[in-house]
Amino acid sequence: MSPRPHTQFVGQSRRLWLLDTGSTDFGPTIADGPKLVCVDLESDDVVQTIPFPSDVALETTYLNDIRFDLRRGEAGAAFITDSSLTGPSGIIVVDLASGRSWRKLTDHPSTRPVDGFIAIIEGRPLTGLSVSADGIAISADGERLYYCPLSSRRLYSASVEALYDEQARDDSVAATVEDHGEKGASDGLETDADGRIYASNYEQGAILVRQPGGDWEALVHRADLLFVDTLSVAADGHIYYTINQLHRQPLFQGGTDLRERPYAVMRTPIDGEPVRLRP
Repeated sequence: MSPRPHTQFVGQSRRLWLLDTGSTDFGPTIADGPKLVCVDLESDDVVQTIPFPSDVALETTYLNDIRFDLRRGEAGAAFITDSSLTGPSGIIVVDLASGRSWRKLTDHPSTRPVDGFIAIIEGRPLTGLSVSADGIAISADGERLYYCPLSSRRLYSASVEALYDEQARDDSVAATVEDHGEKGASDGLETDADGRIYASNYEQGAILVRQPGGDWEALVHRADLLFVDTLSVAADGHIYYTINQLHRQPLFQGGTDLRERPYAVMRTPIDGEPVRLRP
């Protein structure tokens, strides 16, 4: 989670999708700001822009993590977490062919921060970190969408088919939600082609991995991993991630910026390959 656009490279199509939050400093969304933009990396041209209407990207919406399933519909679908700090939470779904978008699981308990949540980071309690659905990942078979509020320690999932059904009632979608139990406090989530789930643990400076049988294991644990985010399994057999020091931002430190340069992008070897949901 960061106060700037997020990016996601999709498959081998040589296209880069850019998610513009339409918000600066976690403030209200700017009119016509929230959008999804596709860039052709061969020509460097913007080939598609998908704006979000005001009833999808609300004034309080903070567009955050995004995952794609290119098998859905004519051109695929995108799934985005609304990590609102003050307004309704939820999952935003986008049909890439038509550009239509809609909200699901709005203010469902699984997308909301836990009341009274207190994070313990660098040995100190951090109050005021009340953030909705953030981490998101799609299962290897494309059937389940995993997600978690940043201000929670539990992992949830919902049916991708139900989320992608624009006409589905929220109670019908909610009926597909599963609580997968404790995993620690996470910002980023990721999956691999063998059915493993990766979760950052920003309180412990770690990345955990959930085996297909349900057991959690530590993949990496280091004192200098100050708020791990943006997990991405790559074809080179590594998981990449950022160290963003989010908890040291002025928003959470009474207006004082406690972040220290340099920031970092790191990688750790894994025995896994990325999920490739394409035709």
